Amino acid sequence: MRYTIIDVETTGQGNRMTEISVFKYDGTTVIDEFTSLVNPNSFIPPHITALTGIDNETVANAPSFEDVAEDILSITEDAVFVAHNVNFDFNVIHGEFKRLGIDFARKKLCTVRLSRKLLPGHRSYSLGKLCKDLNINLVDRHRARGDAEATTILFELLLQQPDADAVFTAFLNKKSREATLPPNLPKATFEALPNTAGIYYFKDKKGNVIYVGKAKDIKKRVLSHFYSKTKKAQDMVRETGDIDFETSGSELVALLMEDAAIKHHFPVYNKVSKRTIQSFSIFSYEDRKGILHLASNKGRLVPNPIITFYNIREVRAFTEKLCAKYNLCPKYCHLQEAVSECSHYSIKNCNGICRDEESVEEYNNRVLEAIYDISDHKEDIVMKEKGRQANEDAFVMIKGGAYVGYGFIEKSEPINHIDDLQAFLIPQKDNIDIQKILRPHLMKL
Repeated sequence: MRYTIIDVETTGQGNRMTEISVFKYDGTTVIDEFTSLVNPNSFIPPHITALTGIDNETVANAPSFEDVAEDILSITEDAVFVAHNVNFDFNVIHGEFKRLGIDFARKKLCTVRLSRKLLPGHRSYSLGKLCKDLNINLVDRHRARGDAEATTILFELLLQQPDADAVFTAFLNKKSREATLPPNLPKATFEALPNTAGIYYFKDKKGNVIYVGKAKDIKKRVLSHFYSKTKKAQDMVRETGDIDFETSGSELVALLMEDAAIKHHFPVYNKVSKRTIQSFSIFSYEDRKGILHLASNKGRLVPNPIITFYNIREVRAFTEKLCAKYNLCPKYCHLQEAVSECSHYSIKNCNGICRDEESVEEYNNRVLEAIYDISDHKEDIVMKEKGRQANEDAFVMIKGGAYVGYGFIEKSEPINHIDDLQAFLIPQKDNIDIQKILRPHLMKL
């Protein structure tokens, strides 16, 4: 079997290639080599130059990837693609070929994962520290040829290990996910993930939570991160040394758990919005004729809101629902502006307040009924959800219009009142993000 041991250097942002080195190895000897600088046709940031020594001037006259593509295809053909943290190098090259309309596909082996299996016990499996432990001479660290040459020596050492044949065969098995998993993540950790709803925690080698996600199928969603080609995903995967999880039973409970976990850990790879979420509130006022109006405006402009939403479309849909239910006038509910009388496209049951065909008192009584109906949304509510197991239910509790938490309870447990659920409640804090999550579900009640 033939192998191509590869290392690439990139621009960092955008992962455009700046250098590549390929050593072709037949299991005994290096039989070919290709090394070249590559003009990325994009800016190389100073911090990348500080790491690699490659700056914009260095690659100014270098060939573009298109110019070296045929050389790379030729030398890697019919060979296994090998690299230290193989997914990074492979994804960079795959991305460059994709820009040319070429599908680059090769079998892969990762020397980080192979080293963990065949050379256990090292404190670190980074190329620099592993080479130091194994007395491998690493010249020109963070340059493609120096790193590729050191990886080739490491690879030769791995092939000489007693269990190498079995391990290499297992890693190359099509059903094996070894080449897909993060280099620092034990396969057993991934295999232990469930195919159920819940949240998952990506942790670095020190056990710090670096990302929290939710999923209908935890295992499937986690795997999708490993296949992602985005720089953020690749960086996160390289740092991942462990994955933990909590099952939720339902997607709604998973969303609530995810929000709480993100606000507790503030993981570096979760986007925490710094902008204020825009709210929209419904309020009432009386005009000069004594007619009660229902109107909406941005939340910060409404001192005494009747109900608040976080999507203008939801406000309109909710108002239309009230109009239809209580025969209210679309004009006086501000679904139509600058009209003498209403002519809404779907609400046709106005009793004529806008045409002086109904008394103000009769109309206002129905508006007050609608407002009372809205106030009912602030009552105690328990939403029943699917549990984590067949004999269990999950629930989400809202008291006085405020979210107070979720919980899990066996189906056989006798419950006669909302207070009976208190012993099973996992208390949580209410916030704007939670209200956004719950609003669509409450609208269906």
